[in-house]
Amino acid sequence: MFDETEIHPLFHGAPDTTEFRKLRKRIIRQTREAIETYGMARRGDRWLVCLSGGKDSYTLLAALVELKWRGLLPVELLACNLDQGQPGFPATVLPEFLTRIGVPHRIEYQDTYSIVIDKVPAKKTYCALCSRLRRGNLYRIAREEGCAAVVLGHHRDDIIETFLLNLFHGGKLAAMPPKLLNDEGDLYVHRPLALVSEADCGKFARAMNYPIIPCDLCGSQDGLQRQRIKRMVDEWEARSPGRRKILFRAITQVNASHLLDPTLFDFKGL
Repeated sequence: MFDETEIHPLFHGAPDTTEFRKLRKRIIRQTREAIETYGMARRGDRWLVCLSGGKDSYTLLAALVELKWRGLLPVELLACNLDQGQPGFPATVLPEFLTRIGVPHRIEYQDTYSIVIDKVPAKKTYCALCSRLRRGNLYRIAREEGCAAVVLGHHRDDIIETFLLNLFHGGKLAAMPPKLLNDEGDLYVHRPLALVSEADCGKFARAMNYPIIPCDLCGSQDGLQRQRIKRMVDEWEARSPGRRKILFRAITQVNASHLLDPTLFDFKGL
């Protein structure tokens, strides 16, 4: 697909092993496949690439930067971190990292942490409100920067877990779409890592020795439904290797005539 002897400066210092080269090539290939399959890239667009400091967003940024460097992604990239005011957040880590690798970026400070702590009752999970506030700010920043899309680091496992959460707790068949138009109709939300596994993101981030910043808000709460779903899928995978791939394949191969939704299939007219 591309010359393995050439490497973007972003990867200088990476492990010089066959295993890492295969991992990197797989992530790049799957990211490119998702972008092309779901029609994400429009020539000349500007993307706001959201960087949280977690393994997934670092992997996302690296894959997009490499694809752009190789002339395979005809968009402008602007990395963005939203500092939400969490106590102890290492505010200098991401600006220094992005400056060092030469990626254009914007760091935005908005104290949504205090709002979440104030509004969410004790022992309730923060995720829903925190996510809404974060998304609203990212949409605003994207508009201010003239971006056509907000680009997130959700991977294949996030999509599977969301599907199961909706199935078991929401009573509907739905997951995270790889490409979404917002309600206002002026911004896209893209998930280029839709085909990439969480395990590969973790291996890649560890190999690159990225300065990982943990989430001490949502990530610190026990008993989250998503964590329970994740453990359940882990147990399935341990007992029957390949379950994740089968679950994901099911999401991509929907047979509407074998479900029960009359808005998707004309049973009466059959």
